[in-house]
Amino acid sequence: MTLRKVNISILIVAVVIFLLVIHHNFLSLSDFLRRELSDPSPLGLQPIDFIPAAPQRLTDERNDKEISVVIAASDERLGGAIAAMNSIYQHTKSNVVFHIVTLNDTVDHLRMWLRSPPLKNMRYRILDFDPRVLEGKVQVDPQKADTFKPLTFARFYLPNLVPHAEKVIYVDDDVIVQDDIVELYNTPLKPGHAAAFSDDCDSTSSKVAVRGAGNQYNYIGFLDYKKETIRKLAMKANTCSFNPGVFVANLTEWKLQNITKQLEKWMTLNVVEELYSKTLAGSITTPPLLIVFYKLHSSIDPMWNVRHLGSSAGKRYSPQFVKAAKLLHWNGHFKPWGRTASYAEVWEKWYVPDPAGKFNLIRRHSEAYEAK
Repeated sequence: MTLRKVNISILIVAVVIFLLVIHHNFLSLSDFLRRELSDPSPLGLQPIDFIPAAPQRLTDERNDKEISVVIAASDERLGGAIAAMNSIYQHTKSNVVFHIVTLNDTVDHLRMWLRSPPLKNMRYRILDFDPRVLEGKVQVDPQKADTFKPLTFARFYLPNLVPHAEKVIYVDDDVIVQDDIVELYNTPLKPGHAAAFSDDCDSTSSKVAVRGAGNQYNYIGFLDYKKETIRKLAMKANTCSFNPGVFVANLTEWKLQNITKQLEKWMTLNVVEELYSKTLAGSITTPPLLIVFYKLHSSIDPMWNVRHLGSSAGKRYSPQFVKAAKLLHWNGHFKPWGRTASYAEVWEKWYVPDPAGKFNLIRRHSEAYEAK
């Protein structure tokens, strides 16, 4: 065999070995990516969609700093989440990324809606929430099982939803934002505080008398002070409560204080001891938050959570005040996509029709919104 033939043979062998190594690495990478996408986290929070790259035109127009916004999106209220996200996106030049928490059977519907022209350039990640994470932590009445809303607890798991963020904004699906969300994001948090909420004694909410069982403005409306476990906490019953439908969280501090585990502890204790008030004023997600953040939270500007628009069909605020509000919140029974709600026409400006035709607005009459 000539020297040239030997060299060619060696070269062929080297090329074959190189190709085998590349093939092996490719298979390993594919297997890794497949496991990353299919294996749920211990908390049942599974990423479904990766964040699409923003078009260069939008990259040039918007600021580079990433603003993480978490919102829960249930199928029966999906139109609300869509309107909330649209209002946030249209009012900012910041690099907002939405982390949309939903249930598996809602994903296809949500993904189709997000392809609508007004929303197609939004950056987002869809997360599937596994309700099994709440087993043993929430007492569900078998006769009212259909009224249980597991996604309302998504806010308890923020570090798992947005693991790499230092700070996030959480908003309910019944809000409309009328100013740049970066202002809310920049809310200063005091040292040692993991979150900033809007206190129920602030200047905007205290003007509104909310009817219903319990007192929505203080701790006794949410917690049963007859229970020894609550009394031992030495929390004053007349302490102002806060609204957890809009808040800013410092996730570094949240993780240091193990806030999620603290919240789960009080959820589990309530199942055993029934610590929540029998005349509960509001969502069952509020009591554990009130306990964990008692005198350990900062405050957001009250104009960034002008609420109770859904507490009755009447108009509690003047058109001028509603127009000046930075964030409108329809907490309560009367949602802006329903038959009777105050200032539904303001909300509807940001609503994007459902391309699947499943979500329809219920309207009895329409009113023109005019700030005189």
